Parts: sequence; structure tokens; C-alpha cells
Amino acid sequence: MLQRFVLVYMASLAISGAKAQVPQKTAAPAGINRPKLVIGMVVDQMRWDFLYRYQDRYQANGGFNRLLKQGFSNENAFIPYAPTVTACGHSTIYTGSVPAITGITGNAWYDQRLNRTVYCVEDASVTAVGSNSKAGQMSPRNMHTTTIGDELKLATNFRSKLIGIAIKDRGGILPAGHSANAAYWYDGSTGNWITSTYYRSDLPAWVNDFNAAKWVDKYYETGWQTLYPIDTYVNSEREAKPYKSKPLGANATAHPYDLKGMIGKNYGAIAATPFGNTLTLELAKAAIKGEALGKGTVTDMLTVSLSSPDYIGHSFGPNSVEIEDTYLRLDKELGDFFNFLDKEIGKGQYLFFISADHGVAHIPGFMKEHKIPAGTFDDGKCSGALNALLKEKYGQPNLVVSMYNYQVHLNRKLIDSLGLDKEKITETVVRYMQAQPEVMRSFDIAELSETTLPDKLKTMIANGYDPNRGGDVQFILYPQYIDGGASGTTHGLWNPYDAHIPLVWYGWNIKPGRSNKEVTMSDIAPTIAALLHIQMPNGTVGKVIEAILP
Repeated sequence: MLQRFVLVYMASLAISGAKAQVPQKTAAPAGINRPKLVIGMVVDQMRWDFLYRYQDRYQANGGFNRLLKQGFSNENAFIPYAPTVTACGHSTIYTGSVPAITGITGNAWYDQRLNRTVYCVEDASVTAVGSNSKAGQMSPRNMHTTTIGDELKLATNFRSKLIGIAIKDRGGILPAGHSANAAYWYDGSTGNWITSTYYRSDLPAWVNDFNAAKWVDKYYETGWQTLYPIDTYVNSEREAKPYKSKPLGANATAHPYDLKGMIGKNYGAIAATPFGNTLTLELAKAAIKGEALGKGTVTDMLTVSLSSPDYIGHSFGPNSVEIEDTYLRLDKELGDFFNFLDKEIGKGQYLFFISADHGVAHIPGFMKEHKIPAGTFDDGKCSGALNALLKEKYGQPNLVVSMYNYQVHLNRKLIDSLGLDKEKITETVVRYMQAQPEVMRSFDIAELSETTLPDKLKTMIANGYDPNRGGDVQFILYPQYIDGGASGTTHGLWNPYDAHIPLVWYGWNIKPGRSNKEVTMSDIAPTIAALLHIQMPNGTVGKVIEAILP
């Protein structure tokens, strides 16, 4: 009896095991959850502290307070390289890389292979679309790596739409990447938005319609008055000062700025007013509607760069009424833009981030007024004096061909052809540069690892260096010293005022919060890749910011 029971039990186990091994029908895998639209916004020259400097004046339902209350802010986002300039910033944000890999080592550079200066997005093989000027001879071909937009296109077999928009050509082109449907930038000679034959042979109807509306003339008719009574701008310097530039005319020194005289003839000046932001955001809205972005079956992407804060900041400085008014207006316009997106795409259906390509130093004249060490460095004058010294010592003129990006570029081809001692020439340059009162440190770039500098600075310089597009001697100015003249200000160095940028995420799958953990600009693209479940760009060195992941 027991034997029979065992046999039956073992048979039942075999049967049940066989049943367990029979393939079962399973549900089809769920589709990857992605937003309808990804929008990247770069505010050209936005220092991190602008998020908070004017916060008490930002509207309760405006753009910046909405971002800070409903989004996630990486409070300590830094640029991981030098020079901190526009082209490098835009390319790094969207590639997750650094200039040493992307090849975008400045807004321009001296190319050692071509033996000439190269503009970052120049391309003589293409022509303008929408203009007869050379402003359209541009493309992303000088950038070696893919962008996050390129990777999105690859991930969807190029079904995603990808559009880039900015007043500056480099601000529209580099973020959009190589495979964009189009990038559009502003031709200041005509007042029209244009593209190049790299992307397409004609302008779409929605761009033609936008150009035909002559928005710029309407803004000129209005003029630039402060958004609020000027005596309420207590966080800024209101007086006209000789160290401020005059981009709106020799007699235009303070608010209100009458712009009527520019109607129909000076279209470029709009970039130095807050209306440049207005114009760009209106075109962004037109692009979303005209291209039906976010309406398809796959995720689309729009990159927007607001160039005007850079033009305004260079001229008036970060402590000016002009800059404060620019950000108060931008706050209001961002709020309107989010309302547009909520209606057009759907609240919570789009992923948005805002950052900056670099910050800016205070105007040296302003700092000196307040007893803070500051000054200027004239690279043109220095280059001339250095060439004179080298001619005297080595008998050859023009051995220095450029001082782009805080580097001295030697004429390597000439030095090699004449059999000159490059090492001795380099040593002469290093000693001369180190003797300049504005220069904190000068050294042979080939000896970077042995140079007595903090590791952070070494890393930033290495991350910004491409031997074919870089110089031979690196120099670093003292804090608050800039490469410029008696008026205005600039950026480009390692210091926090140039390298500390905002980074706030908002919308799809973003929970409110903030983090003071240090992240870098290079982390943005791989984080988007992780959120979208796509491959990161092919030159990425950044890391995923896990704090914002769902």
C-alpha cells in the first residue's frame, strides 16, 4: 500500500512539474514611459545667484518661483572646464562632454592644422536660408560628438522631431546637434530668423509668417522702460556710469530707452534689450505649434537659448538695473511660457530644464568703487609686446598668432620650418606672461600635471584643452580681473562667478526638491538619457544625477 502511494505521489509531482514547464502566454511588454516633449532652456550668462537675488520681486506664479517651488534645483551646479564661454557651455550641456572631447574649445580658436582662426559653427560649404548674408554659413560640423537630441533621434529611428532656437547662431546650432530637423538663429542685418542649407532648402511657412510680422519694429515702437517704478530697484545700481557700455546709442545712458529711431534699420540692437528674450520665446511657441511638437507618437525635443541676457550683462554688468529688469521680465514671460505649454502639450507631459552656459564677473570699475580688488587685462596689447620681444630674441616676427581663450598660441608651423627651439620660445613666453601684474599663473600647457595649482583648476584646464585647437602657454588672471577694456565686463575663467550656474528641472516625473551636492554641467545630458531610457551621447563624461530620478 505504501509503495503504491509513493508511486502515485511521484507521478503527480512529475505531472505538475511538466505543467509548470509548459510555456505560458505573457502580456506584451509595456511601452517605455517618456514625456511628449523635452525642452532645454539655456539663459546665456545667467549667474546662479540670479535665482535668489531678485526672488522677492519674482511673481508668485511667475517662472522662477514656479520652478523653485514645483521643480528640483541642483543648487551647486558647476562648469567643469575653462574657458567658460558660450559655445563651450551650449555644447557641453547637450553632449554631456567637455571641450577636450567635443572640440568646441571656445567661441573661436586658432586651428593648428588649418593655421587660421576658426569660428565655432562656421561652415563655408553651406549657404543661408532666409537671407543673402553670410550669417547663414553655419552648421554643427565642427563639433565631434553627438548631443542628447541626436541620441533621441537615433533611439526613435529618427521619428522624433528636434528643433533648436536662439538669437546667437551657436546657441541655436550646437544644442540641436547634427541630426536636427532644423536650427534657427537671428540675422541682425535683416531682422529675420534664418537657417542654413545644412538643415533644409527653404524656411517653413510658420517661420516666414513669423518674420513677416516684424516683431522687432513693434518692440522698438514700445521702447524699454522698467517693468516697475525705477526707484523700487533697490538691489541694483541705477546711476549711469562711465564703466558701463552703451549698446543702444551714444546718448542712451539710462532708462527709459527710446528705441523708435531704430525702426526699420537697426535690427541687431534688439539683442541688447529684454525684447530679445520675448522674441525668442514667441518663436519657440510658434515652433511648437508649427512643427506640432509633442503631438506625435514619440518624444520630440526643443532647445531654446536666450541670448539677450549675455548682451545686456556684458554692457551694463550684473549689478545694473538693466539686468534686474531683464530677469523680472523674463520671470513673467517664463510663467506665460509654462501656461502655454500646459495648454498646448499638457501639464506634466513635458520635461523642462533650465540652466546657463556661463556666469559673469562684475565690472571692474564697479568693484573698484567699492574697494574690492579688480582690474582689466589687454590681450591685444600684450600680444603685440610679446611678439616684439620674441622678434628681438629670435629674429622672427609674429611668432604669437593668437591669445584666444586665455592661451598663447605659437606659430608652430613657422617655428618648425625655421628649426627654431620651441622649448626656449615657450619658456620665454611663460616668463613674460608671469611678469604681467594681472596674471596669477602662467605655464607650459604640456607641463600642466607638474604645475603647482589646485587639482580643480588643473582638471578644468585639461577638460578645456584640445591640442589641435588649443595654445601652448596657459595663463590665469587674478580673481575679478577680466580680459577687456574700460567699460563693460566678461567671463571665461574658472572662478565661481563664471562657473556656478543654475540647474532646475521641472515637469514630467520631476518631484519638488533641491540638493546642495555638487554636480556639473556635463551631468545634464546623461541624466536626460536616464530619464528617457536612451543611450547617452557618445562623448559623455558626466554622471547621472540620481537625486531627480523617479
